[in-house]
Amino acid sequence: MDKIFQAILGVLIVFVFISLPVVSQNNIVSVGEFSKMGLSDWEQKTFGSETLYIIEGQAGSKYLYASANNSASAIYKKVKVDLSKTPYLNWSWKIDRPLPELNEQTKEGDDYSARVYVIVNRRLSPWNAKALNYIWSSNKPTISSWPNAFTNKTIMIPLRTSLDANQEWMSEKVNVKVDFEEYFDIRVDSIDGVAIMVDSDNSGLQAAASFGDLYFSSN
Repeated sequence: MDKIFQAILGVLIVFVFISLPVVSQNNIVSVGEFSKMGLSDWEQKTFGSETLYIIEGQAGSKYLYASANNSASAIYKKVKVDLSKTPYLNWSWKIDRPLPELNEQTKEGDDYSARVYVIVNRRLSPWNAKALNYIWSSNKPTISSWPNAFTNKTIMIPLRTSLDANQEWMSEKVNVKVDFEEYFDIRVDSIDGVAIMVDSDNSGLQAAASFGDLYFSSN
């Protein structure tokens, strides 16, 4: 089993056993408050060399910084979010060190300077878990999505590409409920976890990105 597929499956296995509820306030469900709580409620899963995940910035403007040097590891949070009430995932991110143009649909090119996973597991089995993988592509994809090079249980969705400016914060809002129905043809009412990953182990290169707070909202 390839390292990247192990990383994806390993994170999904962890999500199977524990799912912590999150209370929604004012139609907002916080998932990652890096500006306030840092990484205190996140865990890291390492496979081989470890990607660096640290909190940077000053008080009131802190964010997550991730740097990969021929490495692949993810941070994740076990969280149950009611998509019928708060289907939109929001966050900001920027690329600090981009990867060169890779063929991301191949195993050799399956590296990303920034990616955010959303995981659903209906049957409490890692082999039935599915994930949307929102990515910042290193090239200019001609299609809107594709299966991960190692498993069709993960769909890669490029929100940003090499045409977008590096070193500039970009804001995202995605309808997770709609996306699971579109890409997997399943109706889901809740998710089981979220993960963030910066990896460069297949290409053997370096990549870095920054992430702002993640939260779900009603609109």
